Amino acid sequence: MQYSRASIAGAAIGFFLILSAILIGTRNVWGFISIEGLMIVVGGSLAVAFMSFEANYVLEALRSVGLMFKRAEATHETLQKDLIEIIGWARVVKERGLLGLESETGKNGIDDPFVKYGIDMVISNYEPGDVRNMMETAADASFERATIPSRVLMAMASHAPAFGMVGTLVGMVIMLGDLDGDMSGIGAGLSISLLATLYGVVTARMVYMPAASKLQQKQEALRFRNQLITEGLVLLVDNKSPRYIQDRLNSFLTFDSHYDLDNKYKKVSL
Repeated sequence: MQYSRASIAGAAIGFFLILSAILIGTRNVWGFISIEGLMIVVGGSLAVAFMSFEANYVLEALRSVGLMFKRAEATHETLQKDLIEIIGWARVVKERGLLGLESETGKNGIDDPFVKYGIDMVISNYEPGDVRNMMETAADASFERATIPSRVLMAMASHAPAFGMVGTLVGMVIMLGDLDGDMSGIGAGLSISLLATLYGVVTARMVYMPAASKLQQKQEALRFRNQLITEGLVLLVDNKSPRYIQDRLNSFLTFDSHYDLDNKYKKVSL
């Protein structure tokens, strides 16, 4: 599993600056830990998420929090590999026809479900327009399903500060209730009141929103990659030459990463 150093560095720097500000301001670091505040903010956000979305999407959203440090699957490098593979298939089709492509892909095996679906459409001898429509529908449906967890995370990001305010109100009620009795409870109530607001803002801005944005970005990159795959397989059905497919698919890549049939392409700077 490849991790994004930029994402890890960003999270580390962000939390380091917050912790440094606390350490500079006070020696009582443990005073910033409130189990009650965490229960209200995190528990409330999760409760609303499970009430608003299907459980499998919420669980997928929670897994995405950890995966925001993982590199995207679709990058310029993987797009180049997909382009080279499609050009190889075009050569097979030119030399041995669609039956040769079926034999080639069956022998090597294809793990990607979208590519496998597209190859099935190609060897089924559908018209190019039909292949395009079916693959675009599959790509759009996959994108819509895959981005639901990002909407879950954005909803949790909006609810977390609200539950921080709930914690503030709970803490104020506790504090006011102790004014006529044991005054030692005032500090605990005020602590819950302020820390719940802090937890709500920090979890929303440092956890849920970045995870949602990263997930959305990854899925958009994957949808772009699926567009390249769709275009390439449609050109295969249309019996275009490998050179034509190369020039058409190069339009999906940056100018410094165009591929040519001599197996030479400029190195991409990521």
